[in-house]
Amino acid sequence: MDSGISDSVYQERILPHVSRTFALTIPQLPSALRTPVTSAYLLCRIADTIEDEPALSAAATLAQLQRFVAVVQDREEAAPLARELAPLLSEQTLPAERELILNMDRVVRLTRQFEQAQRIPIERCIEVMCGGMHQFQRTASLRGLPRSSDLDDYCYYVAGVVGQMLTELFCAYSPRIMQRRTALQDLAVSFAQGLQMTNILKDVWEDRARGACWLPQDVFGRHGLDLAQLTPEHLDARFGAAMRELTSVAHAHLRNALSFTLLIPAKETGIRRFCLWAIGLAVLTLRNIERTPDFSSGKQVKVSHFWVAMTRILTSISVRNDWLLKRLFGRAAGRLPLASALAVRRVSRPDLSAPAPAAEYAPAPRSVPLESAGRRSEGRSAR
Repeated sequence: MDSGISDSVYQERILPHVSRTFALTIPQLPSALRTPVTSAYLLCRIADTIEDEPALSAAATLAQLQRFVAVVQDREEAAPLARELAPLLSEQTLPAERELILNMDRVVRLTRQFEQAQRIPIERCIEVMCGGMHQFQRTASLRGLPRSSDLDDYCYYVAGVVGQMLTELFCAYSPRIMQRRTALQDLAVSFAQGLQMTNILKDVWEDRARGACWLPQDVFGRHGLDLAQLTPEHLDARFGAAMRELTSVAHAHLRNALSFTLLIPAKETGIRRFCLWAIGLAVLTLRNIERTPDFSSGKQVKVSHFWVAMTRILTSISVRNDWLLKRLFGRAAGRLPLASALAVRRVSRPDLSAPAPAAEYAPAPRSVPLESAGRRSEGRSAR
């Protein structure tokens, strides 16, 4: 890209090359939110790129992530890290991701200019994400995660913390939204988990091809299935039953996502559209999974272009009307199974609104045997 353009223009131009979804939704936000949300997303994408790089050993990946956190927190300069990291990236790293690494100083410079109420949640988000996701990624295997609670924790580190961070940015933008901060933060992690779980279910076979599985062993074990032996060619009703159980939990989280969105004042149509488009597409994806339990590729349950367009049109028309939005959600969810509220865990998570010692973010040691790690789901909610 032209080196003479401003940092903010660079962000706008690189965004569509690293995320088609966020390139559509971020422009819906109020102008005062677009730059900080774009910066936050691009920083998360840089962390993703470092974590996903197969040419780096687990130790090297952790070292680079720690340096990146130091850069974001203004304890180290971005340019030296970019120069050292770029040659280490393999051909599996997309050209746009490589360019973003080389230009991380542009994104970091903008972030350092934000007011404290914006900058601190972004810095905290990157620190939490980098520490937590690495612990899961380094132990990724085809055996999946031991427990449903591990799935909750994984979803938190790769998505839930982003939901918390976005909520803090929304609150810093609007005094009226700030008045509802407690209620919003109570739902933010669940909102993000609904999106992330949907992506995990949709991308189960693509993730397995990369050597990773984020499904919980306890759920599939109850149905008599061993995740390590799972193949798309030998599926039966047991697989559909286990996926239906997880679909019911994701559905419950997405209902919390709608509740979160309806807490945003109706006049904030841009923020509501930003949320509603993601929720609508997730619900439609779950519906496709429910209808095609023996799918063998994420493409088979991907939402069609027609329904993407209809989601955008219908939610935009209804964006100020809470009753109509609830009706639309109900129609879209259709006959999806729904887990009880008790099945949707709400555990204490770090507060991102103020600095805290790094020790607070350290995830619990994991007992899953170390194996070669696979790339995470390409469709994770932070993207």
